[in-house]
Amino acid sequence: MALGITLLVVLTSYAFYFLALHYFPEQIDEAAWAPSPPEWLWLAATTVTGLVLAVIVAINLSRRILVPLNSVADSMRRVAQGDLNVRATAGDRSLGEAAELADDFNALAGQLQRVSDDLAFWNAAIAHELRTPVTILRGRLQGLAEGVFPPDESQFRSLLTQVEGLSRLIEDLRTVSLTESGHLDLQFQDIDLSAEIKDVVALYKEALEASGQRPALDLHTGPVYCDPMRIRQALLALLENARRHAVPGTIRIQSGMEDGWYFLRVEDNGPGIPSELFSQVFTAFRRVNPAHISTQDEGSGLGLAVVAAIAHAHKGQATCRPSSDGGSCFELSWPRGKAGY
Repeated sequence: MALGITLLVVLTSYAFYFLALHYFPEQIDEAAWAPSPPEWLWLAATTVTGLVLAVIVAINLSRRILVPLNSVADSMRRVAQGDLNVRATAGDRSLGEAAELADDFNALAGQLQRVSDDLAFWNAAIAHELRTPVTILRGRLQGLAEGVFPPDESQFRSLLTQVEGLSRLIEDLRTVSLTESGHLDLQFQDIDLSAEIKDVVALYKEALEASGQRPALDLHTGPVYCDPMRIRQALLALLENARRHAVPGTIRIQSGMEDGWYFLRVEDNGPGIPSELFSQVFTAFRRVNPAHISTQDEGSGLGLAVVAAIAHAHKGQATCRPSSDGGSCFELSWPRGKAGY
C-alpha cells in the first residue's frame, strides 16, 4: 500500500507539473518555499486519493482476515457449549495462515466429535454386553433366594459360567483400552511358542470337539521373542471365534516365520467373511454378521479386537483373508528380534 501511494504521488507530480508549466506557468513560483494554490490542490487530491485507496484495501484485507478468525472464535464458543458438529469457515484461502487456523480447528473439532461418538458407542455397547449376564445372574440368584431353583451343583456351575463370562469381558475391555492408550504392559521373553500353542489347544480341544471341529497343528519350533501370556490370550480369542462362527471341520493352527516376522494363523472351513468386511472384523463391538449368530452364543464382540490390540502392542498387525477351503484365515504377526521393544 505504501509503495502504491508513493507511485501515485510520483506519477501525478510529473503530470501535474507538466500541465502546470505548460498552461499556467505564472502560478508556479519555483523560488517560493510555500506551495502555490495549484500545488495545494494537487497535494490535497493525492492525499484524499491515497486515503480512499488505503481505506478500501484495509477494509478488504481486514474482512479477509477477520472472517476466518471470527468464525473460529464463534465455533470455539459453540464447541464449549457442547455443539461438536460446528465447523469454522476458512474464507479466502489466499491468506494461508488464517485458512490453516480454520482448517486446524475443523480437524480438532472433527477429532473431538469422533471421540465423543466413540465414547457414546462404547458406553452403549458395554451396557448392552453387561446387561445379559447381569440379568441372568440376578434371575438365578433371586430364584435361589426364593426357593424357585434348587441349590444344586448345576445351578452353581451356571452362575460360575456367567461370572467367568463377565471376567473375560472385563479383561478384554481392559486389554483394548490399555492398548489404545499406549499403557498395555508386556512381559517380553524368548520362549518356545509351539509349546505354548500346544498347551492352549489342549485346554480348548474339548470345546472345539463339542462344536464338531478338529484342531490341526503345524508349528514352528524354536525361541520366539514375545509376551507369552498375551499371545495365549490372542490364540484363545481366535479359537473361540472359530468355535462360535465356523462350520464343523478342521481348525488349522499354524506358526512360523516369514521375512523376519513371526506369525500365528488360525484357519477354518467356512462359512467365510465377505472381502468388503475384512476391515471391520477387528473393530470392537462390531459383529460382521450378527443375524446368523444365536442370541445365546453371539459373544461379546471384543475377541478379535483383543487380537488386534495384542498385535499392535507387539508392533505387529492382525489380518483377515479368505482361507484355501472357503473359510477365513486370521493371522497375528509381529517383528522378529528385540529391536524396537
